[in-house]
Amino acid sequence: MVVVTFLFLCFWAAGDLSRIQVTQEPDRPSLKVQLSHTASLRCCYSVTGGAVDTTWVTSPHMVNGILQGVDCRDNRVTVDGGNLTAAGVMCHTLILREVRLNDTGLYQCFLNHSALRPSVYTHGTFLHVYRPMVKILDISESTKNSILTAEGMLLMVAVLLHGTMMLCKTKKLNQLKKKRVKEEEENIYEGLNLEECCSTYDQIQRSLVQGPYQDVGNMIMEEEEIQLEKP
Repeated sequence: MVVVTFLFLCFWAAGDLSRIQVTQEPDRPSLKVQLSHTASLRCCYSVTGGAVDTTWVTSPHMVNGILQGVDCRDNRVTVDGGNLTAAGVMCHTLILREVRLNDTGLYQCFLNHSALRPSVYTHGTFLHVYRPMVKILDISESTKNSILTAEGMLLMVAVLLHGTMMLCKTKKLNQLKKKRVKEEEENIYEGLNLEECCSTYDQIQRSLVQGPYQDVGNMIMEEEEIQLEKP
């Protein structure tokens, strides 16, 4: 009779353990927290057929590739015992105060029970601790817009000034070119004697008017006069 009762209890316990089922709820994928601020992480799941032990584990704390639990002895860490919602979902919260840069990592809940083979890890939340960027000049948006407008005006003035200078330079070069051409034309006639040019021009014109025959007659008459003058 005792043996039968013992076997019955063993089969009842095994059947009870086999009915434990864990359903994971969606976790927040990531959380970005500024340095020295407080991070609040949560994991939720629903379980049927019994209760499971929940432990927070994190990737920054690993030994030989095995996740280690969050150190609850740290004064910055607070872990609650879990809250059961009206829908039958169990949620555990991890609060990490004054976060540091090395707190960055994946935080998960490790669900353990002798009937769970293998043990279950929740999806987890990746905590990203960042250092805020320090502004060199803390100015408002209206001031930024004013500065951009002033830069645009200065750029336009610079373009117009450069264009005006180029036009003036081009005009001056054209005037110098015209003056140089005029001086070269004047230098062509600078060494000429106008009286000699006129006398030469007159001789050419007379020769064209009188013709070649008149010149021959004049030469004959000049020879006769020379002969008469001789004794």
